[in-house]
Amino acid sequence: MTAKDTFKTIDELAQALQGVGYFAERRLITAVFLSLKLERPLLLEGEPGVGKTELAKALAKILGRPLIRLQCYDGMEQREALYEWNHAAQLLHMRAAASQTGSNATPQDIEREVYQKRFLVKRPLLEALQTPAPGALLLIDEVDRADEPFEAFLLEYLGEYQVSIPELGTIKAEVSPVTILTSNRTRDLNDAVKRRCLYQWMDYPDRERELAVVRWQSLWVALEVSPSLALSSAHPALLKAWNGPKPWLPWTRSPLTPKWSKTLWAFCSSSAKTLRPSRHCSMICWRLRPSQAFNLKLGPSCF
Repeated sequence: MTAKDTFKTIDELAQALQGVGYFAERRLITAVFLSLKLERPLLLEGEPGVGKTELAKALAKILGRPLIRLQCYDGMEQREALYEWNHAAQLLHMRAAASQTGSNATPQDIEREVYQKRFLVKRPLLEALQTPAPGALLLIDEVDRADEPFEAFLLEYLGEYQVSIPELGTIKAEVSPVTILTSNRTRDLNDAVKRRCLYQWMDYPDRERELAVVRWQSLWVALEVSPSLALSSAHPALLKAWNGPKPWLPWTRSPLTPKWSKTLWAFCSSSAKTLRPSRHCSMICWRLRPSQAFNLKLGPSCF
């Protein structure tokens, strides 16, 4: 079954995402549904921490596809995204082929020997294209960190799900991969990239969705302190300073007792009223090990 036939309605897709702990608003689910039906890449833009990468992980789970991730960065080259040749193996094979064929071997004969698929080292793009059924889910993460030449290189893949390798020709997808691009909007992407994708802006979750995420992550948080953890209405400044709910979700799953964790959260929340919006309080919540947290002396010295 292809990805476009997996879900018949938007509601089915929403229920499947909720089943793996991803609670999305209707317009985002609609964009994902259309992306699957049309077999087109989906470009997600938004502030860090709003759940762009987590959406790709959730989709991979409900579609039963392996997640292949291409993390972009400044100065990224084509060989790091598509393929490169195993030069050491090629050199050994070339010497062996030359000795076996004798003096009658031409350079063209030796070249044909070394440029074979078995000497090809697959990178994320090529791996996604050649993944057998049911196919892969390719996450091109933080594409805005890469430069414009890399965007131009992606156009062939985004438009036709194929890539060109000079020595081997054009390689097309065996099964169209589900493709998701994410951007933190540190810079504007090329219009040619946007035209080849469906586009959706993601904002911070509202209170209800944020509570649903927290309740899914931890049962005792759902019973004890989940209302006070809803940053979107309690502390809007903290929500932006902490990059949404994602960074502190691991804290809700920590082995800290509910009583201690509530005390720690109350301290962070009260400190946020006097401190400038920053990551100081958040550092306590999720960057310290539990053993360190119990020995922590709450006070100015801890900053």
